[in-house]
Amino acid sequence: MTIDPSAFERYRHSPNARTTLPRLFLGTGIVVLFWAATTVAVLVGGTYAFFAWQTGLAPPSGMQGFLASPLGILAALVSFAGIWIGLWVAMRWVHGEKLSALLGNSRRVSWPDFLKGLIAVLITSFISEVLLYQLQPQITRGPIGLSSWLLFAIPIAALTLLQTSSEEVLFRGYLLRGLANRFTSPFVWALPPALLFTSLHWSASSSPAINACVLASIAAFALLLTLIVYATGNLGAALGAHLGNNLTGFLLISHQESYNSFALFNAKPLEGPGWATSDAVLIAFIGIAGSMVTIVLLLHPRSPLKLAAELPDRTSTA
Repeated sequence: MTIDPSAFERYRHSPNARTTLPRLFLGTGIVVLFWAATTVAVLVGGTYAFFAWQTGLAPPSGMQGFLASPLGILAALVSFAGIWIGLWVAMRWVHGEKLSALLGNSRRVSWPDFLKGLIAVLITSFISEVLLYQLQPQITRGPIGLSSWLLFAIPIAALTLLQTSSEEVLFRGYLLRGLANRFTSPFVWALPPALLFTSLHWSASSSPAINACVLASIAAFALLLTLIVYATGNLGAALGAHLGNNLTGFLLISHQESYNSFALFNAKPLEGPGWATSDAVLIAFIGIAGSMVTIVLLLHPRSPLKLAAELPDRTSTA
């Protein structure tokens, strides 16, 4: 299974002369600033509005209660709009490019690859959930009713797409493309965005062993997403894969107590007690193996989900 780097070479050389390291750091700072400002505005405003509606008061501990509510989950997803706003500002005013330049060589999302990435991860997520059930069969029906679940499914899917797409365009688009334009080594352009993305999933409420296993799984998934961008020169498949991964947790079976309001089923929360170190090792193994199977599904020449590299049209000459 070999990968033709031509599509990625075209993608990495697409930035203009204004994509320098200082400007890349400045643009990243702008994105973080808008993301933080949007998060504060959405969560603080949502907290006071929520408790004012519930009790007429906004108690000091209201933020935690709000975040644990279904409305709080929706608000948390909305906050990722700040990344999109920051990226638009950075691309427009720092680099002098259109935001669409981050999407791929064609400057638009490859929707066939998006669908393939989504299907591949849904398949491997199902396999992973079966294996996790063998490890820990403690699964209960979620608190949400079926009618409410159907009502919220489309809004949750839309907001999850907002969240996952913002992360992909930032980590596999803006940062990866900008660094790859300046450096040839993947240890410089691929590893730092993947590690930064992975570090954001640290959970203070989880044990060190569970944190390690989750971060190992996330790191494997981040490298998978980087690899398919490398193979295609487009973010389409990465967008679909990331969406499929998060939708499984938000809507089907949740492994996090803080994000289980809309899931049909709840597994034993990873941040809860009772996990042994051997359990953590097996969870990491399942996560890494799932990413490896996804790579095979998307990149093997005989796979029906084989991705296509985004290259210029070539016409034969006599």
